[in-house]
Amino acid sequence: METKADKGTFRHNPKSWAHRRERIVLAALRAMTYFVIFCAAFLFLDIIIKGAPTVFRTQFPFVNVEFLTASPETLHVFEYQGRHMELPDVEFRDWVAANGIDVTTFKDATYAYSGGGILPAILGTILLVAGSMVIALFLGILSAIYLSEYASDSKFIRLIRLSIVNLAGVPSIVFGLFGMGMFVFFFGWGVSLIAGWFTLAFMVLPIIITASEQSLKAVPKGFREGALALGATKWQTIRTNVLPYALPGILTSSILSIARVAGETAPIMFTTAFAMRDKMPWQVDSVWGFFKQGVMALPYHIYVVSSKIPQNEYTARMQYGTALVFMILVTAITMLSIFMRQRARRKYRW
Repeated sequence: METKADKGTFRHNPKSWAHRRERIVLAALRAMTYFVIFCAAFLFLDIIIKGAPTVFRTQFPFVNVEFLTASPETLHVFEYQGRHMELPDVEFRDWVAANGIDVTTFKDATYAYSGGGILPAILGTILLVAGSMVIALFLGILSAIYLSEYASDSKFIRLIRLSIVNLAGVPSIVFGLFGMGMFVFFFGWGVSLIAGWFTLAFMVLPIIITASEQSLKAVPKGFREGALALGATKWQTIRTNVLPYALPGILTSSILSIARVAGETAPIMFTTAFAMRDKMPWQVDSVWGFFKQGVMALPYHIYVVSSKIPQNEYTARMQYGTALVFMILVTAITMLSIFMRQRARRKYRW
């Protein structure tokens, strides 16, 4: 007969060690997850706290409209008749002319890129993200369709898949050098919007191809067989019965790609970004001129203000204000992609 002591030994000793190990593993996983969340929250809160005074105001319309609608300018800081004044370059010139001041003898401190706003950088970032994602999704989806639906499982195709996976781990600066050599110099496009589009598109192509191929393979084979049995061609089957149901997974890869495209500095530094450009993207002489122009971009603007000029409280305001706007912009674009993905999921279910 089994004694009470035997029951206790059987019930607690073997399972207690397993349970303890399980709790230790669970605690370690929870701690690592919370640590990552804490670091991300600390980073975001730091940007919000330091950038909010630059972007927002306590009075209506509660937003610093000038910061969002003006171009970057040199900031002039000086004392005049007992008043502390901070004027961007254009306002400073008007103020000097209105007061008849001799600028050769007037003493003021100047801080590059610390006045005005960041509108050209916002527009340039939107154009770069939109154009590169259109190119990347077009090429990536076509490549994924071929690899998933048409290509045979040969050694050459397996080598291509391995190459695509390896390309996903290539540093972004390598893509920047590739884009400079291929698009800027070899194709003769110069530092331009179109060179930046193709460079960023090639950078995220491996992610989009891999995710799109897996999404296409996840669609049940019965969808293909049913359409083929009814007399549809293979392309008709893919277009109507496969691709729509793979769309949520494809949009998931685009969400990850948007964040990477928007935040990269090295590729655009070599191919498309200017430190200063007063003209708006549409202020060109021809349609081709629109694609051939360089643009400002938020990540490159942050890099220039943070590393290329002496640091002070005025450059800090521009840095954190730009970072906050950049974070809001990327979040808005990402949320739009998530909305499109959720809409596709509700529409196409199996």
